[in-house]
Amino acid sequence: MAKGFPPISKEDMKERGIEQLDFVYVCGDAYVDHSSFGAAIITRTLEAHGYSVGLICQPDYRDENSVAILGTPKLGFLVSAGNMDSMVNHYTVAGKRRKTDAYSPGGEMGRRPDYATIVYCNLIRKLYKHNPIIIGGIEGSLRRLGHYDYWSNKVRRSILLDSGADLISYGMGEISIVEIADALSSGLDVADITYINGTVYKTRNEENIYEAIKLPSFEEIKSDKRKYAESFQIQYKNTDPFYGKRLYETYDKSLFVVQNPPSRPLTQQEFDDVYEREYMRAWHPVYDAAGGIPAFNEIKYSITSNRGCFGECNFCALTFHQGRIIQSRSHESIIREAEIFTGEKEFKGYIHDVGGPTAQFRKPACKKQMKFGACPDKKCLHPEVCKNMDVDHRDYLNLLKKLRALPGVKKVFVRSGIRFDYLLADKDDTFLKELCLHHISGQLRVAPEHISDNVLDKMGKPKVKVYDRFIEKFERINKQIGMQQYAVPYLMSSHPGSTLKDAIALAEYLCKHKLSPEQVQDFYPTPGTVSTCMYYTGIDPLSMEPVYVARDPHEKAMQRALIQFRRPENYELVKEALLREHREDLIGFGPQFLIPPRKPSSKEDYKGKGKSSKENFKNQGKVSKLNYRGKGKNSKTKKRH
Repeated sequence: MAKGFPPISKEDMKERGIEQLDFVYVCGDAYVDHSSFGAAIITRTLEAHGYSVGLICQPDYRDENSVAILGTPKLGFLVSAGNMDSMVNHYTVAGKRRKTDAYSPGGEMGRRPDYATIVYCNLIRKLYKHNPIIIGGIEGSLRRLGHYDYWSNKVRRSILLDSGADLISYGMGEISIVEIADALSSGLDVADITYINGTVYKTRNEENIYEAIKLPSFEEIKSDKRKYAESFQIQYKNTDPFYGKRLYETYDKSLFVVQNPPSRPLTQQEFDDVYEREYMRAWHPVYDAAGGIPAFNEIKYSITSNRGCFGECNFCALTFHQGRIIQSRSHESIIREAEIFTGEKEFKGYIHDVGGPTAQFRKPACKKQMKFGACPDKKCLHPEVCKNMDVDHRDYLNLLKKLRALPGVKKVFVRSGIRFDYLLADKDDTFLKELCLHHISGQLRVAPEHISDNVLDKMGKPKVKVYDRFIEKFERINKQIGMQQYAVPYLMSSHPGSTLKDAIALAEYLCKHKLSPEQVQDFYPTPGTVSTCMYYTGIDPLSMEPVYVARDPHEKAMQRALIQFRRPENYELVKEALLREHREDLIGFGPQFLIPPRKPSSKEDYKGKGKSSKENFKNQGKVSKLNYRGKGKNSKTKKRH
């Protein structure tokens, strides 16, 4: 356990005997000293290598002096918007301002600006003309080159240029940030730090960019959507640390943004070290009066066991941020963290999650990945499970057994995503049986996302027949062990490729299987995903083929309403969609129809056949009363799979 929090004031610095900090970290999140928060990981990693770091969290972005309260750092400023892109943090996909911010004291919204990284860097640069500024975090990482910005509906420049920063440390950053610190400490000018993997720099000398692929220029990707898709494809194929090439983007005849290859994966010992730093495992006491930081409550008794994902859903940015190669902690490291839980008074015996982007991924997809990298031209799980994949749940299962055997532990839940296609590829059903017996509580959240194979292909997800096979096996095993549990599906509307016909097919599927989703996620175009490239360009960048995109808000509303066709308030939208697609055959009285011929006056009047109409409505699906999302963690911190 750490001896104390990093300094957040001059008084803290004085108490620690620090006259001048090596780094000042300006962050859009409140400070939580826990390994689930990027600022804590980077701060504690630098401290472990002998550097002092002070934090200015959520400074007043209207006051440039707010970034000066810790004085001038010896080596430079570190800047991050926080654990989320600030625009995703602020706005729904419909552009509405969110009411709460889980990463701020008491959940208060408005404590950080839009495009927070740019705003913070510009504030710093006003006061500190020549001090190095290094950007990190998800916002900096995924906006590192020219990118489509959904909120302004335009292609924006690399965040390195708009912010005025000197370097971006992209990806998870533990390796590159130490190398940057060592270079600055040695006296090297920040302009000369051009050689570190996992970084992006700018230069005015093209001749000094060596062994690099030249991307389409910014002007080209801004004016030509096909060029944008071509550039994205090149970037996507160079996200692997083993064979990824240096890339660069031209902004004018004398300005270039250069992306070095990704950092190598952490070794298991390095990964253990990152998660066993001297964290206080709490929010800073200055937030006590406001009620603390909501996001921390969601993960306090959860354990990160792995990083990376070879699932490669097209709507997920993990390929660009964490990469496809799995890194995992040792059992011993994870058990030590769990033993810390059992010594805390607030711990009630329940470990809320043991996982990562995908819970059961505990090793690379195949043996060759740690030598040659992940295949550049094909995916591990899509369109089918690769024949070379090493499918094995034994290590994860053994880990879960060890955790639930610890004194003081009553139950160990698995709430991270489970890949059902990977699970089905395992000929041994032991893991699924153990999962049902010990690690879920009534509901297992899985992510088919859709049922139209056309849409699933654009999502990078398995065909619906794979999901159906999984549900059959899940129900069979629960019956064998005498448990009544339900698989609750995540579903997404209006993903590129999804037409009204596809949305109606999904509604028919839900009707047939008596499912009543309570929450639906509209596709959200965020930086760094294949799907966002599809949304902006109308082109699949992996195949360069055209893709249908629902951009009209009314059509998107219809697609969403179809997933929740039983809701009376959705009646008009559902009826309009059915009539538009000439599917009057789905309008009528009875359980096989989506809606009745006339708009119901209430839920009680919605079906009106056989049983009392209220009971009929309620019983359309066994899971209708279940929370469809069933959040075990805060929705903003969960990954989609």
